[in-house]
Order: sequence, then C-alpha cells, then structure tokens
Amino acid sequence: MRKTQQLMAMLKSTSLDFIMEAHNGLSAKIVEETGFKGIWASGLSISASLGVRDNNEASWTQVLDVLEFMSDATSIPILLDGDTGYGNFNNARRLVKKLEQRGIAGVCIEDKLFPKTNSFINASAQPLADIHEFCGKIRAMKDMQTDDDFAVVARVEAFITGWGLEEALRRAEAYRQAGADAILMHSKRADTLEIEAFMQEWGGRSPVVIVPTKYYTTPTVKFQELGVNLVIWANHNLRASIDAMKKISGQIMREHSLAHVEGVVTPLEEVFRLQGADELEMAEKKYLPAVEPGADDRL
Repeated sequence: MRKTQQLMAMLKSTSLDFIMEAHNGLSAKIVEETGFKGIWASGLSISASLGVRDNNEASWTQVLDVLEFMSDATSIPILLDGDTGYGNFNNARRLVKKLEQRGIAGVCIEDKLFPKTNSFINASAQPLADIHEFCGKIRAMKDMQTDDDFAVVARVEAFITGWGLEEALRRAEAYRQAGADAILMHSKRADTLEIEAFMQEWGGRSPVVIVPTKYYTTPTVKFQELGVNLVIWANHNLRASIDAMKKISGQIMREHSLAHVEGVVTPLEEVFRLQGADELEMAEKKYLPAVEPGADDRL
C-alpha cells in the first residue's frame, strides 16, 4: 500500500488513529520503530531543530530537504505541517508537487496569514485568512496533485483566535466544499469543550483531526466517543530531546568527564543500527570487488 493510501485510510477509518511528531530522519525512524502508523512533520519542531523561530524563518525548500531525509528513512506516511502553504495558491500548489516527488503522503495548511506565527503565541492578535482566498488555495492544491490519495488537510484556527464555534463551523464547511480531505480543528483550551461543540454540530461531514497539546489530560477514549478520526502528538519528541541534551551537556560541563555519562546514554552501536550500518556492510560485500592483501590492483 502506498504511503498516501495509508494516510488516507487512517483519515477515513472509524477507529481512532494516532500519528507522532518527528523533525529529522533519525526521529522519523524512531517513530516508525516504536509502532506508530504515521508521522507528523511538525513545523514548530523542524524550525526549532534548525535553530530558528516558528515564523516561516526556515524556507519551504529547507523544510523539503528535511522531509526528504525523513521520507527516505521510513516506510510509513508523513503528514507535513505546511503552515499557510508558504504563500498564496501558487506557492501552495507548487508545494504539493514537490511533496509528491518526495513521497510525502499529505499536507496540512492553516487559515492564517503568511508569514505565520505559532498558534500558542499571542493567538488572539493573529488575523485569519480570507475564507475565499483560502478555499482557492485548497482547490489549487487538489488540482495539482497527481496521486488521488494525497491528502490536503485544512486547519481551522477560529477557536485559537477567539472567533468561536459559528466561525469555526463556517470555515470548516467552506474548506470541505473546496475539496479538503479532512478538517483539523485546533483549540488552546485545557478542556475539550470547543472540540465537543464542534463535533456535535459537524456531524461527521468529513474526517476530523485534532492536536491535544493543551488538553493533554483528556482520556483518548473521549476522542473516540466524539468521532475524531486522527490524533496528532505534535511536538513531544523535540521537547524530550531538548530536555535530554540539556541534562547531559550540563553534566559533562560540571564534571569535565564522561565517566558517569556513558552508562546512561544510548550506546554508539544503537546509533549505528539506526543509521543502517549493517546494510552498508552487506552491500559492500555484494558490490565491492574482493581484493586480497598485497594484491596489485594496477591495470
């Protein structure tokens, strides 16, 4: 099954599925090995791993370079956090073309203005995109794709910016009619009241994706009961890696020694395994000529 088919199956499934954040080839491989069926290529995490802000400071081609390594390292689908599509409809449809070339299964775009600002930073002051312009962007992206199963997910920021349920429903329906394969309904509340209200009114018109970063204490069975199709764990691999690097760097700085470190960090052998060192060794035996010690290899 193609990666695009795998992602579309998750979006359309009546049973709740989960995808996990990754931000480079190594983290993507780890996500797959731990059993997740899909990967969220987080804009926040990718930008942070590059040392820049989540304000489109990393260009879309730099993001594509990261995605290519992630895609090559894995066999499960990747859904890209595509911010606003990196510009207008023309930028967004070119993005789809380049994502398909790299084997990316889908892209999520949010209805804010380029350059974007992270949804949890001064959210109420962030303007939303014009509905008609955003619908045109969705149509352009769907017209560009060559794989029928490539997914375009429309992320609604009405709750994030304080516009409320009526606006969230109006935008979600417009994006559905424009061709979006799923709606990502975003909320910054610590409870699920906004998500519950939306799901009740939405009535299963199309698949719904959520990101419970702020309402993380909600039991996942609740999402299943509400009829949510896909849950994104959006940034936790990045955050875990920051904590680990701070601790180990601090310990080495304090002790000026590795004596108490080697026993608590991942062995180099595991790094080599994740990199596929064994495969290269086998390939060398298969493809490189065998040369006896001392043999003269001159022509």
